[in-house]
Amino acid sequence: MDAIARALRGEPGRSFDSIEAFFAEHQRRVAGFERPIDRAIAGGALADRLGYAFASGYAAAIQALCPALGAGDLASLAATEEGGAHPKAIRTQLRPAPGGGFLLEGHKKWVTLAGAQLLVLARLGEDEQGRAVLRVVRLPRDRQGIRTVPLSAMPFVPEIPHAEIVFEGVAVFEDELLPGDGWTAWVKPFRTVEDIHVHAAVLAHLLTLGVRSSWPRALLEQLSATLVCFRALSLEDPSSRTVHIALAGAMAQARAAIAQIEPLWDAQPADVRERWRRDRPLLEVAQKARAARIDKAWAD
Repeated sequence: MDAIARALRGEPGRSFDSIEAFFAEHQRRVAGFERPIDRAIAGGALADRLGYAFASGYAAAIQALCPALGAGDLASLAATEEGGAHPKAIRTQLRPAPGGGFLLEGHKKWVTLAGAQLLVLARLGEDEQGRAVLRVVRLPRDRQGIRTVPLSAMPFVPEIPHAEIVFEGVAVFEDELLPGDGWTAWVKPFRTVEDIHVHAAVLAHLLTLGVRSSWPRALLEQLSATLVCFRALSLEDPSSRTVHIALAGAMAQARAAIAQIEPLWDAQPADVRERWRRDRPLLEVAQKARAARIDKAWAD
Protein backbone atom coordinates (compact mmCIF):
# COMPACT_ATOMS: atom_id res chain seq x y z
CA MET A 1 0.00 0.00 0.00
CA ASP A 2 2.87 2.40 0.74
CA ALA A 3 4.22 1.87 -2.76
CA ILE A 4 0.81 2.72 -4.23
CA ALA A 5 0.49 5.84 -2.09
CA ARG A 6 3.97 6.97 -3.15
CA ALA A 7 3.22 6.26 -6.81
CA LEU A 8 0.01 8.29 -6.67
CA ARG A 9 1.69 11.28 -5.04
CA GLY A 10 2.70 14.19 -7.26
CA GLU A 11 1.89 17.60 -8.56
CA PRO A 12 -1.78 17.88 -9.59
CA GLY A 13 -3.32 18.72 -12.90
CA ARG A 14 -0.42 18.52 -15.37
CA SER A 15 -1.40 18.35 -19.04
CA PHE A 16 0.71 17.13 -21.96
CA ASP A 17 0.38 18.10 -25.59
CA SER A 18 2.19 15.05 -26.99
CA ILE A 19 3.29 11.52 -26.12
CA GLU A 20 6.89 12.75 -26.21
CA ALA A 21 6.15 15.44 -23.60
CA PHE A 22 4.37 12.89 -21.43
CA PHE A 23 7.23 10.38 -21.55
CA ALA A 24 9.83 13.06 -20.84
CA GLU A 25 8.13 13.74 -17.49
CA HIS A 26 7.15 10.09 -17.06
CA GLN A 27 10.79 8.95 -17.08
CA ARG A 28 11.61 11.39 -14.28
CA ARG A 29 8.56 10.37 -12.25
CA VAL A 30 9.09 6.58 -12.41
CA ALA A 31 12.88 6.51 -11.99
CA GLY A 32 12.70 5.85 -8.25
CA PHE A 33 10.45 2.78 -8.48
CA GLU A 34 12.03 -0.67 -8.60
CA ARG A 35 8.96 -2.64 -9.69
CA PRO A 36 7.42 -2.09 -13.13
CA ILE A 37 3.92 -2.22 -11.62
CA ASP A 38 4.72 0.81 -9.46
CA ARG A 39 6.06 2.62 -12.54
CA ALA A 40 2.76 1.84 -14.28
CA ILE A 41 0.81 3.29 -11.34
CA ALA A 42 3.02 6.38 -11.07
CA GLY A 43 2.66 7.02 -14.80
CA GLY A 44 -1.08 6.48 -14.67
CA ALA A 45 -1.36 9.02 -11.85
CA LEU A 46 0.67 11.48 -13.92
CA ALA A 47 -1.40 10.98 -17.10
CA ASP A 48 -4.00 13.56 -18.02
CA ARG A 49 -5.86 11.15 -20.30
CA LEU A 50 -6.59 7.47 -20.85
CA GLY A 51 -4.15 7.17 -23.76
CA TYR A 52 -1.16 8.25 -21.72
CA ALA A 53 -2.19 5.99 -18.83
CA PHE A 54 -2.27 3.13 -21.32
CA ALA A 55 1.21 4.09 -22.57
CA SER A 56 2.58 4.00 -19.02
CA GLY A 57 1.04 0.57 -18.40
CA TYR A 58 2.28 -0.81 -21.71
CA ALA A 59 5.84 0.45 -21.15
CA ALA A 60 5.87 -1.06 -17.65
CA ALA A 61 4.47 -4.37 -18.93
CA ILE A 62 7.34 -4.71 -21.41
CA GLN A 63 9.80 -3.98 -18.59
CA ALA A 64 8.13 -6.62 -16.42
CA LEU A 65 8.37 -9.14 -19.26
CA CYS A 66 12.05 -8.32 -19.88
CA PRO A 67 13.69 -7.37 -16.56
CA ALA A 68 16.93 -6.46 -18.38
CA LEU A 69 15.11 -3.29 -19.48
CA GLY A 70 15.44 -0.38 -17.07
CA ALA A 71 12.92 2.19 -15.90
CA GLY A 72 14.04 4.57 -18.64
CA ASP A 73 13.83 2.05 -21.49
CA LEU A 74 10.87 2.44 -23.83
CA ALA A 75 10.40 -0.85 -25.66
CA SER A 76 7.76 -2.51 -27.84
CA LEU A 77 6.78 -6.08 -28.61
CA ALA A 78 6.86 -6.76 -32.35
CA ALA A 79 4.87 -9.97 -32.85
CA THR A 80 1.81 -9.37 -35.06
CA GLU A 81 2.03 -10.13 -38.78
CA GLU A 82 -0.42 -10.28 -41.67
CA GLY A 83 -2.09 -13.40 -40.27
CA GLY A 84 -1.98 -12.36 -36.60
CA ALA A 85 0.39 -13.06 -33.73
CA HIS A 86 -0.18 -16.79 -33.15
CA PRO A 87 2.71 -19.18 -33.86
CA LYS A 88 1.49 -20.40 -37.27
CA ALA A 89 1.21 -16.80 -38.52
CA ILE A 90 4.86 -15.91 -37.93
CA ARG A 91 6.84 -15.56 -41.17
CA THR A 92 9.64 -13.27 -39.96
CA GLN A 93 12.83 -15.31 -40.28
CA LEU A 94 15.98 -15.44 -38.20
CA ARG A 95 18.81 -17.17 -40.08
CA PRO A 96 22.39 -17.94 -39.06
CA ALA A 97 24.76 -15.42 -40.61
CA PRO A 98 28.14 -16.25 -42.13
CA GLY A 99 30.76 -15.62 -39.49
CA GLY A 100 28.35 -15.83 -36.55
CA GLY A 101 25.18 -14.24 -35.29
CA PHE A 102 21.97 -14.05 -37.31
CA LEU A 103 20.17 -12.09 -40.01
CA LEU A 104 16.56 -10.98 -39.47
CA GLU A 105 14.11 -10.66 -42.37
CA GLY A 106 10.40 -9.93 -42.16
CA HIS A 107 7.55 -7.53 -41.58
CA LYS A 108 5.62 -6.75 -38.40
CA LYS A 109 2.21 -5.22 -38.93
CA TRP A 110 1.12 -3.52 -35.70
CA VAL A 111 3.77 -2.35 -33.21
CA THR A 112 2.45 -0.25 -30.32
CA LEU A 113 4.51 2.84 -29.41
CA ALA A 114 7.36 1.70 -31.74
CA GLY A 115 9.82 2.18 -28.88
CA ALA A 116 13.57 2.65 -29.09
CA GLN A 117 13.97 -1.05 -28.20
CA LEU A 118 12.16 -3.87 -29.97
CA LEU A 119 11.39 -7.42 -28.81
CA VAL A 120 10.87 -9.24 -32.11
CA LEU A 121 9.23 -12.66 -32.48
CA ALA A 122 10.81 -14.65 -35.33
CA ARG A 123 11.20 -18.18 -36.70
CA LEU A 124 14.57 -19.88 -36.24
CA GLY A 125 14.24 -23.02 -38.35
CA GLU A 126 12.13 -26.06 -37.42
CA ASP A 127 12.27 -28.81 -34.82
CA GLU A 128 12.41 -32.56 -35.52
CA GLN A 129 8.62 -32.66 -35.93
CA GLY A 130 8.70 -29.91 -38.54
CA ARG A 131 7.24 -27.26 -36.24
CA ALA A 132 8.57 -23.72 -36.30
CA VAL A 133 11.08 -22.85 -33.61
CA LEU A 134 10.16 -19.37 -32.38
CA ARG A 135 12.56 -17.04 -30.58
CA VAL A 136 12.51 -13.42 -29.46
CA VAL A 137 15.39 -11.04 -30.18
CA ARG A 138 15.99 -7.68 -28.50
CA LEU A 139 17.17 -4.95 -30.88
CA PRO A 140 17.56 -1.18 -30.96
CA ARG A 141 15.07 0.24 -33.45
CA ASP A 142 17.76 2.35 -35.10
CA ARG A 143 19.77 -0.73 -36.16
CA GLN A 144 20.71 -0.68 -39.86
CA GLY A 145 18.13 -2.52 -41.96
CA ILE A 146 15.14 -1.66 -39.74
CA ARG A 147 12.54 0.53 -41.43
CA THR A 148 9.61 2.05 -39.53
CA VAL A 149 6.37 2.96 -41.33
CA PRO A 150 4.01 5.04 -39.13
CA LEU A 151 0.34 4.03 -39.24
CA SER A 152 -2.67 6.32 -39.24
CA ALA A 153 -4.04 7.29 -35.83
CA MET A 154 -6.85 5.16 -34.42
CA PRO A 155 -10.30 6.68 -33.79
CA PHE A 156 -9.66 6.31 -30.05
CA VAL A 157 -6.44 7.13 -28.13
CA PRO A 158 -5.02 8.76 -31.30
CA GLU A 159 -2.04 10.02 -29.25
CA ILE A 160 -0.65 6.45 -29.11
CA PRO A 161 1.52 5.78 -32.19
CA HIS A 162 1.54 2.47 -34.00
CA ALA A 163 3.80 1.38 -36.83
CA GLU A 164 4.64 -1.31 -39.30
CA ILE A 165 8.27 -2.36 -39.04
CA VAL A 166 10.26 -3.97 -41.83
CA PHE A 167 13.45 -5.95 -41.20
CA GLU A 168 15.78 -6.21 -44.19
CA GLY A 169 18.91 -8.24 -43.49
CA VAL A 170 19.21 -6.91 -39.93
CA ALA A 171 22.29 -8.13 -38.07
CA VAL A 172 21.46 -9.84 -34.76
CA PHE A 173 24.20 -10.73 -32.27
CA GLU A 174 24.20 -13.92 -30.21
CA ASP A 175 23.56 -12.08 -26.95
CA GLU A 176 20.47 -10.39 -28.43
CA LEU A 177 18.70 -13.76 -28.72
CA LEU A 178 16.55 -13.99 -25.59
CA PRO A 179 16.29 -17.31 -23.72
CA GLY A 180 13.33 -19.65 -23.95
CA ASP A 181 10.62 -20.33 -26.50
CA GLY A 182 9.50 -17.13 -28.17
CA TRP A 183 5.82 -17.93 -27.82
CA THR A 184 5.46 -19.63 -24.43
CA ALA A 185 8.11 -17.62 -22.59
CA TRP A 186 7.47 -14.21 -24.11
CA VAL A 187 4.46 -13.46 -26.33
CA LYS A 188 1.82 -15.62 -24.64
CA PRO A 189 2.46 -14.38 -21.06
CA PHE A 190 2.63 -10.79 -22.28
CA ARG A 191 -1.14 -10.74 -22.80
CA THR A 192 -1.62 -11.28 -19.07
CA VAL A 193 1.25 -8.98 -18.03
CA GLU A 194 -0.12 -6.20 -20.25
CA ASP A 195 -3.67 -6.53 -18.89
CA ILE A 196 -2.40 -6.24 -15.31
CA HIS A 197 -0.11 -3.26 -15.86
CA VAL A 198 -2.43 -1.32 -18.17
CA HIS A 199 -5.40 -1.75 -15.84
CA ALA A 200 -3.29 -0.65 -12.88
CA ALA A 201 -2.23 2.49 -14.76
CA VAL A 202 -5.81 3.27 -15.84
CA LEU A 203 -7.13 2.81 -12.28
CA ALA A 204 -4.37 5.08 -10.96
CA HIS A 205 -5.36 7.69 -13.55
CA LEU A 206 -9.02 7.51 -12.52
CA LEU A 207 -8.26 7.43 -8.80
CA THR A 208 -6.08 10.53 -9.05
CA LEU A 209 -8.72 12.35 -11.10
CA GLY A 210 -11.39 11.23 -8.64
CA VAL A 211 -9.53 12.60 -5.63
CA ARG A 212 -9.03 15.96 -7.37
CA SER A 213 -12.69 15.99 -8.40
CA SER A 214 -14.08 14.95 -4.98
CA TRP A 215 -15.81 11.82 -6.27
CA PRO A 216 -17.74 9.84 -3.62
CA ARG A 217 -15.51 8.20 -1.04
CA ALA A 218 -17.09 4.78 -1.55
CA LEU A 219 -16.15 4.91 -5.24
CA LEU A 220 -12.57 5.99 -4.45
CA GLU A 221 -12.33 3.12 -1.97
CA GLN A 222 -13.51 0.69 -4.64
CA LEU A 223 -10.94 2.02 -7.11
CA SER A 224 -8.22 1.75 -4.45
CA ALA A 225 -9.11 -1.82 -3.52
CA THR A 226 -9.18 -2.91 -7.15
CA LEU A 227 -5.82 -1.25 -7.79
CA VAL A 228 -4.35 -3.20 -4.87
CA CYS A 229 -5.64 -6.42 -6.49
CA PHE A 230 -3.86 -5.66 -9.76
CA ARG A 231 -0.62 -4.83 -7.99
CA ALA A 232 -0.78 -8.12 -6.07
CA LEU A 233 -1.42 -10.05 -9.30
CA SER A 234 1.63 -8.43 -10.91
CA LEU A 235 3.84 -10.24 -8.37
CA GLU A 236 2.54 -13.68 -9.38
CA ASP A 237 3.35 -16.04 -12.26
CA PRO A 238 1.49 -14.73 -15.34
CA SER A 239 1.14 -18.26 -16.72
CA SER A 240 -0.75 -19.48 -13.62
CA ARG A 241 -4.36 -20.51 -14.23
CA THR A 242 -5.37 -19.25 -10.80
CA VAL A 243 -3.87 -15.87 -11.69
CA HIS A 244 -5.96 -15.86 -14.88
CA ILE A 245 -9.12 -16.56 -12.86
CA ALA A 246 -8.30 -13.89 -10.27
CA LEU A 247 -7.42 -11.44 -13.05
CA ALA A 248 -10.85 -11.96 -14.62
CA GLY A 249 -12.39 -11.08 -11.27
CA ALA A 250 -10.24 -7.99 -10.86
CA MET A 251 -11.13 -6.82 -14.35
CA ALA A 252 -14.82 -7.30 -13.57
CA GLN A 253 -14.36 -5.12 -10.47
CA ALA A 254 -12.62 -2.49 -12.60
CA ARG A 255 -15.50 -2.49 -15.11
CA ALA A 256 -18.03 -2.08 -12.29
CA ALA A 257 -16.14 0.87 -10.84
CA ILE A 258 -15.76 2.52 -14.26
CA ALA A 259 -19.51 2.12 -14.85
CA GLN A 260 -20.18 3.97 -11.59
CA ILE A 261 -18.02 6.87 -12.78
CA GLU A 262 -20.05 7.36 -15.97
CA PRO A 263 -22.52 9.97 -14.61
CA LEU A 264 -19.65 11.89 -12.99
CA TRP A 265 -18.04 12.77 -16.33
CA ASP A 266 -20.74 15.38 -16.90
CA ALA A 267 -19.13 17.50 -14.18
CA GLN A 268 -15.70 17.39 -15.85
CA PRO A 269 -14.46 20.05 -18.30
CA ALA A 270 -15.78 19.41 -21.81
CA ASP A 271 -12.40 18.41 -23.26
CA VAL A 272 -11.75 15.89 -20.46
CA ARG A 273 -15.27 14.44 -20.74
CA GLU A 274 -15.26 14.10 -24.53
CA ARG A 275 -11.77 12.65 -24.63
CA TRP A 276 -12.74 9.94 -22.12
CA ARG A 277 -15.85 9.00 -24.09
CA ARG A 278 -13.85 8.92 -27.31
CA ASP A 279 -11.13 6.73 -25.79
CA ARG A 280 -13.12 4.34 -23.61
CA PRO A 281 -13.40 1.68 -26.39
CA LEU A 282 -9.71 0.98 -25.72
CA LEU A 283 -10.78 -0.93 -22.60
CA GLU A 284 -12.83 -3.35 -24.73
CA VAL A 285 -9.99 -4.31 -27.09
CA ALA A 286 -8.91 -8.00 -27.01
CA GLN A 287 -12.08 -9.24 -25.30
CA LYS A 288 -12.05 -12.46 -27.36
CA ALA A 289 -8.53 -13.30 -26.23
CA ARG A 290 -9.48 -12.60 -22.61
CA ALA A 291 -12.56 -14.81 -22.87
CA ALA A 292 -10.47 -17.64 -24.32
CA ARG A 293 -7.91 -17.23 -21.53
CA ILE A 294 -10.48 -17.50 -18.74
CA ASP A 295 -12.30 -20.42 -20.40
CA LYS A 296 -8.99 -22.29 -20.65
CA ALA A 297 -8.16 -21.48 -17.04
CA TRP A 298 -11.45 -22.89 -15.77
CA ALA A 299 -11.18 -25.94 -18.04
CA ASP A 300 -7.74 -26.71 -16.62
